[in-house]
Order: sequence, then structure tokens, then C-alpha cells
Amino acid sequence: MKQITLFFFISFIFGQESKPYEFWNQYDQKEKIAFINGAYGAIAKLKAHHKAEVRKQYLHDDNWVEPYYIERYYDITDEYLSKEVGYNIKIIALHLDAFYTNSDNLNIPIMEALRIVSLMQDGEQKTANFRLLKAQQRYNQ
Repeated sequence: MKQITLFFFISFIFGQESKPYEFWNQYDQKEKIAFINGAYGAIAKLKAHHKAEVRKQYLHDDNWVEPYYIERYYDITDEYLSKEVGYNIKIIALHLDAFYTNSDNLNIPIMEALRIVSLMQDGEQKTANFRLLKAQQRYNQ
């Protein structure tokens, strides 16, 4: 666990100076898998913590009703996690490699690329394509 945390910290510091595709391509397959595993772990932990806080609110106030934005938050975090791939994160790493072979995707940040690739893996092509086009427009200006 310390290695993943250290990897994220170092990646964050040094990742700021390079383009996303350069950052991604400098690592070997094991390091790429560790990065994705760390991202998945962080997202899952954030979601679990949020659900625990919502549960606390339910226990203390009978009139409190879960607002829409909480469900939207869960939907957004789920977009970063591929349910179809499960624990075979190597597939996501290979698809990220393929993602960065397209010159239109070179400037898209890795977390946004992870979101797009995960949506594609789960069969959400329409949403993934929409996110991809938005990202290409935003980061290729």
C-alpha cells in the first residue's frame, strides 16, 4: 500500500511537467497497473466514505431525504470504474496504451482517459464518445 501511495505522490509531482501521454508511456506495465489500481482504490474509498456519511445523516434525521446530487456523485464516480473488467486491470492499462496512440488524445489527462476507457469497457459507447469529444476539444486548443 505504501508503494502505491508513494507512486501516486511521485506521479503527481513529476506528472505536472510532462504531457499525459508522456507520463503514461514512461512506465512499464506493472507500474501502469499499480496506477490504475490506486485510482480505483481512491475512488472506491471516497464513495464508501460518502455513503457512510449519508448513512449517518439518515440515522440522525428521519426527515432527511437523499438529494439528487448525491446520486449524481455516485454516477460520476462509477464512470471511472469499469464493472465489466472487474479485477483484470491489465485490460484497462492496455486500452489506455491504445488510447494514447491517437494523436488527438495526447493531451487528455490520465484520469479523464481512465474515465473514457472505463465507460467504453462497460458498453457505454455513447457517453464515452461524448466525453472523448469534449476532452479532445478542451485539451487540444
